[in-house]
Amino acid sequence: MARSLLFRAAGVFQLSRTKLRMNMSRFYCQTESEPPTISQQNDGIRRIILNNPRKRNALSLSMLESLRENILTDVDSDDLRVIIISAKGPVFSSGHDLKELTSAQGREYHTQVFHTCAEVMTLIQDIPVPVIAMVNGVATAAGCQLVASCDIAVVTEKSTFATPGVNVGLFCSTPAVAIGRAVPRKVAMEMLFTGTPISAHDALLHGLISKVVPEERLEEETLAIARRVCEASRPVVALGKATFQRQMAQGRDAAYATTSKVMVDNLALRDGQEGIRAFIEKRKPEWSHRAEKAHD
Repeated sequence: MARSLLFRAAGVFQLSRTKLRMNMSRFYCQTESEPPTISQQNDGIRRIILNNPRKRNALSLSMLESLRENILTDVDSDDLRVIIISAKGPVFSSGHDLKELTSAQGREYHTQVFHTCAEVMTLIQDIPVPVIAMVNGVATAAGCQLVASCDIAVVTEKSTFATPGVNVGLFCSTPAVAIGRAVPRKVAMEMLFTGTPISAHDALLHGLISKVVPEERLEEETLAIARRVCEASRPVVALGKATFQRQMAQGRDAAYATTSKVMVDNLALRDGQEGIRAFIEKRKPEWSHRAEKAHD
């Protein structure tokens, strides 16, 4: 009996050592490699860079979790006014990491991937500051979804956009949520059914992006928009962004009812009244950047 317990204990110990080696190996792999995203902030502008060009900046679970953390960190701070999402390498993002979507990973893991992805995409639209995509290259599947989810997208002439999941047996159903709300229905359906890429100029024509610029001017043009956002009152921008998203999901009459009330609420803000006074007095407004009321 004692001998049996001893062998069993030895087996458990050996298994524990094996698990420990696996965990340590995973730990060293993660710590020695570069982070999936890089985040830096200066003068109210937070820049988040997708940082895995070797894997075409695939939106793996770790990439999505890192992106979520970068977006949420101090998101309510007065120091944050706008976020720019860009990428290292010739591919902005190729979409999900297909190696994570095999049967070996299992349904639970797959659910976690798509739940996290949906959370990131909705966060981009729900946070109180504008999010700008700065694209210089290919954006496909969930990568195209990321561009479509951003409030503004500035891209180079060589950039292309596609939803090619149908060609590998995985229809781009979740990218279709963002893309179908950004471009006309028949354009979205052609992209989804064929997987054929569209050019930057076609993406602009159909409303997927905001601006096409030469590669050498991409950063300049994107930062110019970001700095212009920083010149406005933070609570006014936050109120405007939230209201825009809300009324877009409503019918016409409900949208007018919502926005009419918000206009009155905006006027009650301290910065709302400061802007009007500054205009009347022909001077530059001095924003408080705080959601304080001037009157009830």
